[in-house]
Amino acid sequence: MKIAIGIDVGISTTKIVGICDGKVVKPLRIKATDPITSLYGAFGKYLYDNRIELVDVKKVMLTGVGAAYVDKPVYGLPTKKAEEFLADGLGARFESKLQKMIVVSMGTGTSLVQCDDNNIRHIGGIGIGGGTLNGLSRLLLKTDNINEIAELAKKGDVSKINLLIGDISQHPLPGLPKSATASLFANAQGNASREDIALGLICMVLQSIGSATILSSLNSGIRDFVLIGNLTLLPQCEYIFPMMEKLYDVRFIIPKHSEFCTAIGAALQAEKK
Repeated sequence: MKIAIGIDVGISTTKIVGICDGKVVKPLRIKATDPITSLYGAFGKYLYDNRIELVDVKKVMLTGVGAAYVDKPVYGLPTKKAEEFLADGLGARFESKLQKMIVVSMGTGTSLVQCDDNNIRHIGGIGIGGGTLNGLSRLLLKTDNINEIAELAKKGDVSKINLLIGDISQHPLPGLPKSATASLFANAQGNASREDIALGLICMVLQSIGSATILSSLNSGIRDFVLIGNLTLLPQCEYIFPMMEKLYDVRFIIPKHSEFCTAIGAALQAEKK
């Protein structure tokens, strides 16, 4: 039985999935010191773990910034380059089962891809994402370990970092409850705890991404936003985005294989080609 392989090659992390008979086959992520090591390690382990022979691989599609480093066959199999923004759209559409949406790819930065049936196009993005969180955490928390940052944030109080509407007004403003953010980090003090800072940083990144996404949808009629990428694994997504949903009457969706959607979309391009 033939399988199409999609590989999202990052600088230090590679994600790989297979698509067989219209189903995703056991996604895998591998970290390494460079993209080539990461790619070969991920591909070899994926084939071994799933008992896939090389002759069973129909096509190998590469995407991601690290794909540019690969210009020859991998394990003797020819590879093709998949268009990354198209992969974002195809993967998110496959996972969410939606036809009309904006795909929010939360990586080092954030890219926005609009999908309207088969019309999939990149509409912009912002330079805020996981890279922002890592860099500011190195400066303020002396760590860029994302798991440590998320654990610290669980014990934080964001009201000690952000200025809320309730801090500047005795009554809710039109369309804005007193718990809404008036200004990110405007309430931070020099003696703020690491836990409060960690939560403030995560809220700043996720709220900025959410606000940019909502603004990008104006006049499009789109109210569904599908979140993909590594930042979707942050536990704080579970309450930050629902708050924005309630405030703006939109819907943020994190699909099952959210961190692998780009690799899924790459594999789907193999089917199309």
